[in-house]
Amino acid sequence: METKGIFEIRVSGNKGNEPLKPENTDIKEIKVILDNIEDILYPNQKDRPTISYSIEEGSVKHIFIVGSQALIGLTANLEVVNQQHSIDFLELKTAQAIERIQNISYNKNYSFELKTNVGEKEFFFEINPSTSYKRTLDLWVDAELYFYGEITNTGGKNKSNLHLDTEDFGTVIIEAPKEFFLNEEKNLVYRKYGFRVTAKQNIDSGEFDKSSLKFVEMIPYLPKYNEDYLNKLIERSTSKWKDIDADDWLRDLRGGYDA
Repeated sequence: METKGIFEIRVSGNKGNEPLKPENTDIKEIKVILDNIEDILYPNQKDRPTISYSIEEGSVKHIFIVGSQALIGLTANLEVVNQQHSIDFLELKTAQAIERIQNISYNKNYSFELKTNVGEKEFFFEINPSTSYKRTLDLWVDAELYFYGEITNTGGKNKSNLHLDTEDFGTVIIEAPKEFFLNEEKNLVYRKYGFRVTAKQNIDSGEFDKSSLKFVEMIPYLPKYNEDYLNKLIERSTSKWKDIDADDWLRDLRGGYDA
């Protein structure tokens, strides 16, 4: 059985004229912390271990009992953030969670002290109105991606979307215009399709931002090789490559390394 450690987020500041404490902390503020904790500790783990929680005095202390391996990894990452003053290298979900906490710090003038405790080792990391933990936006570029899977849900009141259960990425949510659903005569739910989408993708890691997926085209789900469809894609992209020298592009991609 995996050993456990303590992850603590201490929030300090004022609520009106009073110091922040559990008694005057609204449940919405507690929910924000709880919503972000999984992304901080287990950004890409579907079947994560149990996380136990309690709230204590001391301004406001959010206490989490979690697996020691997750804490060791988080501590190592936060030590690098302290050294580099950058969160660009972090997993996307972890970086976004830290950004959200940073925004709360700006908006409410709160200070957040993150503490990991594994065995005898403690590590402290602070987010406050004077820090600036934001991703470098130019690391993220517009890209086209393809996803295949089973549609499990469609709709949305303010922003229409569809939920696609994929084998490689779990469930992804694709923003789609209402006209797409209105023009479909048959029920799409529990049917398998492919989708071409636009998304924000990290040029270093190749990771994509799951919150940025937007519908471009629905593709029939054909597990077998489809030569006609492949030829159409090649034809459509040929014009975009007409001014690019393939040898120069490949040499640049390899970084001067010749295979």
